[in-house]
Amino acid sequence: MTSPKIVRAAAVQLSPVLYSCEGTTAKVCAAIAEAARKGASLVVFPETALPYYPYFSFIKAPAAMGADHLKLIEESVTVPGPITDEIASAAKHAGVVVAIGINERDHGTLYNTQLLFDADGRLLQARRKITPTFHERMIWGQGDGSGLCAVDTAVGRVGALACWEHYNPLARYAMMADHEQIHVAMFPGSLVGEIFREQIEVTVRHHALESGCFVVNATGYLDPQQVAEVAGSTGLDRALRGGCFTAIVSPEGTLLAAPLTEGEGMVIADLDMSLIAKRKRMMDSVGHYSRPELLSLLINRAPQAHFHDLQPAASDASNNTSTRNSHEQVAAHREPATPPAAEAARELS
Repeated sequence: MTSPKIVRAAAVQLSPVLYSCEGTTAKVCAAIAEAARKGASLVVFPETALPYYPYFSFIKAPAAMGADHLKLIEESVTVPGPITDEIASAAKHAGVVVAIGINERDHGTLYNTQLLFDADGRLLQARRKITPTFHERMIWGQGDGSGLCAVDTAVGRVGALACWEHYNPLARYAMMADHEQIHVAMFPGSLVGEIFREQIEVTVRHHALESGCFVVNATGYLDPQQVAEVAGSTGLDRALRGGCFTAIVSPEGTLLAAPLTEGEGMVIADLDMSLIAKRKRMMDSVGHYSRPELLSLLINRAPQAHFHDLQPAASDASNNTSTRNSHEQVAAHREPATPPAAEAARELS
């Protein structure tokens, strides 16, 4: 796929319609159309923008958040489903690539999932956050390594990570090693305070420098009324303020437009894709600046199934033979597989 030389990107700082997935989806689709009218060909939304980030889990004890958790489950997104179809239609109609964070409902479990739609509306990737952070572990299940890869799109090769996955250097290196050109970063915003905003800036600018790619980062936002509504009688309103840093960063670590740290809106910038080669000429962390014989990354990208259906042997041999084969299959299945790292070490020995 031939990538365009200039990509106009829009990072959207969005407030949810609390407790309404349909309401927030309508805002998302309107923002996609608005960004397209402004010439954007890539539109990025915050972490779990749909239906909303589980702010309640940061300020309430587990025993006190049951009703909030059940409401979030009720409003969350199935993949594929009507909500993903609606976003796909909006992306196709506008002719833009869309990256958005959702609460994904898979039967009885929620996942922090990042969706990537191509400009023709196809859902290219649905990756789950590999490890929820701190309070989030009460809300979301763990993802696997199947989504630790970049994807070719109409605007170039796009990789994505959510929030503090950017504090996992091996997860970030997986994106670098897959030669992402544009990195999509998503954070919740309206959380922790100003120190969170400062930390977001540090990590997204550093990733741009280290990977030699563009970073398009979107954070969410709660207005004062929403803060009061979520905080209720906890007295922890202050924990739901600050922490917004919607921004677009060049491969040289520079901000391509003024970041958005308060309120709703968009940050729009043109990405000159030639800057990637300019940066990597000097420092390519997965090329001439690497030492793979000394340091390398082992990734298990296999999807992790929750059950394995062992089929009966096709042979019509005697019952004893059939029973013995069945027992051998079960025993083989129960034996732990050789860890990939151990297998790699054996091959090197």
